Amino acid sequence: MNIFSNIKGDFYGGVTAAVVALPLALAFGVASGAGPLAGLWGAILVGFFASAFGGTPSQVSGPTGPMTVVMAAVIMQYANDPVMAFSVVIMGGVLQILFGLFRLGNLISLVPYTVISGFMSGIGCIIIILQTAPLLGQDIPKGGTVGALKALPDMLSHINNDAMIVGLLSLILMVIWPKRLSYFLPAPLLSLIVGTLCVLTVLPNAPVIGDIPTGFPEIHIPTLTYNALSDMLGSALILALLGSIDSLLTSLIADSLTKKPHHSNRELIGQGIGNAIAGLFGAIPGAGATMRTVINIRAGGMTPLSGIIHALILFAMVMGLGPLAEKIPHAVLAGILMKVGWDIIDWNYLQLIRTAPRKGVVHMLLVLFLTVFVDLIIAVGAGLVLASLTFVKHMADLQAKGVQRFQGGNNDEDLSMIRLSTEEKTALQNLSHFLVFYHFDGPLSFAAAKNAFAKLDGDHKSKIVLFDFSSTTYIDTTAALTLKEAIQTLSQDDSEVTICGLLPEIAISLNGLNVLKSVKSQNIFQDRKAAFLELAQRDLNTAAKSNQ
Repeated sequence: MNIFSNIKGDFYGGVTAAVVALPLALAFGVASGAGPLAGLWGAILVGFFASAFGGTPSQVSGPTGPMTVVMAAVIMQYANDPVMAFSVVIMGGVLQILFGLFRLGNLISLVPYTVISGFMSGIGCIIIILQTAPLLGQDIPKGGTVGALKALPDMLSHINNDAMIVGLLSLILMVIWPKRLSYFLPAPLLSLIVGTLCVLTVLPNAPVIGDIPTGFPEIHIPTLTYNALSDMLGSALILALLGSIDSLLTSLIADSLTKKPHHSNRELIGQGIGNAIAGLFGAIPGAGATMRTVINIRAGGMTPLSGIIHALILFAMVMGLGPLAEKIPHAVLAGILMKVGWDIIDWNYLQLIRTAPRKGVVHMLLVLFLTVFVDLIIAVGAGLVLASLTFVKHMADLQAKGVQRFQGGNNDEDLSMIRLSTEEKTALQNLSHFLVFYHFDGPLSFAAAKNAFAKLDGDHKSKIVLFDFSSTTYIDTTAALTLKEAIQTLSQDDSEVTICGLLPEIAISLNGLNVLKSVKSQNIFQDRKAAFLELAQRDLNTAAKSNQ
């Protein structure tokens, strides 16, 4: 779509998105620990460059709840050297660019839903817990969520009534403001205006943001040290993964509203450029923002111009209108963020806990718990590992069921499990006195190899063992080497191994691992029927010799 094909709609969309983004950017900047100006510049830089170079035309990007929580952890980790914290942001942006260049956009979207659900719900809980302090007129305690919960009794005994009133008023307005009126006056902006007016008139004791410097931010030249490199890479990776997932999920929502597909890899490159430049200028990172994107689309924004206009309007504010934000109370921002945190929680999945598959629920709850009380990186890593192991175990069980052993040839029910022709079935029955037949159905991976070939135990000596791979589409290295070991064991027990139905690519793989070295060339057949006919002929020849 031409960037100038929808100027009127993009202008309305960009202005509306900027109005919504202003209080959120301030709130996210304060919540991250980098300050309100860092939040505004994050919205400006990420919003501009992600729109200019991204792959989702109608998407509006900027600081988001999940990214802010991760950034807060990064800033706390490098509290003694803020430049290192923003170096992590730059590294995260570079990783996103690499994700896009290596076309990993589709892979990132394959993260299990239960992991995303638990992580997002955990992020929502963190926002709510941490914002309880400013809502009550207190500074956010140290020690993350655990520290905030421990300090809760003390905070409740020292409530700043003015702050609590204005904070609750802000939260109530966020909840009850009708959606149809949000098109004309968004709820965050309403809460911001009303809360600030209350502090200026009747509730003067509520803590406010205070002085906001205007002008361009300082450039932060990246700083790397060998001792901190591994920790920095870990934090950068979580920023990159979370920002990528957050953005691509928002892209899917934009697709559903505009009926036009996005380009995931280009979107990652655009987001990466925006975050890398944001880190260079000491701004907090961002991602595709769902609420701002939806508001932009509904206001008429359809092309990247809307996101660029949104960024330029915020730029004008930070260059000349900064003093207008100095009287904004922290409690108002806390009320806005609490509603954001509540909306981030995956209530749709939580409502299905009683009926949803138990394994998925366990994954989600584990990730949620680790996210809130342990560590964001550990939570995502543990969730991915557990989900992967569960999937591998499930696939192993299915693949093991696909391994069928036939001996005797009289069990028609078992034979019906594979597609044998009448001629093949007859041949198998005639060969039953000396043949053990193994049929492998579907892929054979390392997870199923041990169980699959365990069925070989107990086969009698001096028999012919026929492995039928005619329905096997893939064999990985571990399964191939396990097959090699099984063939060697059978050969040592004087059993003659015969193989049929190997796909060319599987045969190449097995030969490369010397799996077929112990199998006589005359015992390798292109298809199952040829193997049956040859074995039947050999049986006849053996019988004729014995009768002479």
